[in-house]
Amino acid sequence: MRLTQWTDYSLRVLMYCAASVGRAEPVTIGEIAERHAISRSHLTKIVMTLAAAGYLETSRGRGGGLRLLRAAERITVGEVVRATEADFALAECFAPGAGCRLDGRCRLKATLQQALAGYLAVLDGVTLADLVATPRAGLPVQPRRPAPRLA
Repeated sequence: MRLTQWTDYSLRVLMYCAASVGRAEPVTIGEIAERHAISRSHLTKIVMTLAAAGYLETSRGRGGGLRLLRAAERITVGEVVRATEADFALAECFAPGAGCRLDGRCRLKATLQQALAGYLAVLDGVTLADLVATPRAGLPVQPRRPAPRLA
């Protein structure tokens, strides 16, 4: 599975804001656009969507910008991916009314559904705070919850 550019940029915006918590001045769209080489107008649309979804607080004018509306520890990557991805149909057979010549014998759809559930379960165990944490000497950043074992 590949994330859309929209989700990728949404995660970058949220991570940037999470990494900037405690900073006196809020993060700006221009600052993120410059750091990540992303179109400012495209980021504006993403920020508006993230604000409407309750992830960001925005303020206009001089001294305005973006701040996380919730603590980074309370926003999971899985939650953001579900909110920003439009299509989780991993194969044609996921579409409503899709016919299959192997109907009743094919286990591909069930296998892909299990894989997707596992993928999202791993992302549900990682918060924005985990993604921007400074790793301790030699220790990799680990998800808060262990990933479920798939049979």
